[in-house]
Amino acid sequence: MPRRIAVMLAGIWSGGLLTIAAVAAPAAFAHATSDVAGRIAGRMFSIEAHTGLAIAVALILLHRIEARQETGGPSGPLFNADLMLVFGAIFCTVAGYFALQPMMPAARAGEGALSFGALHVISVGFFALKCLLVLALTWRLSAR
Repeated sequence: MPRRIAVMLAGIWSGGLLTIAAVAAPAAFAHATSDVAGRIAGRMFSIEAHTGLAIAVALILLHRIEARQETGGPSGPLFNADLMLVFGAIFCTVAGYFALQPMMPAARAGEGALSFGALHVISVGFFALKCLLVLALTWRLSAR
């Protein structure tokens, strides 16, 4: 049962990421001023960051439950490729959203070491990497 729940959660997470990247953010910028679209996109990324972290924690817990069930006790594989993908996605979320996003308003005002454009490119890179990591996780979990 933990495996099915993990597959479902990973699928929801990857679907949400792809929806934001391919549909929601482009639609916002196509139909609103860049200021309004930026606020809309910022809100979507905030929701995704918090939801993604919650899903990541759930996936880690499900991994531990499954490891205990497989070994019949508290010991079991503590770290595997699936967990590496989850922790990679967590890193991308923390670095891309929680570290870089707070720096963007100051950069937009011309303050800070990096320009708004540079921060935006780095943030997009973290989001794209997170998409790839979560898609790989979904693929791996659903293959079993």
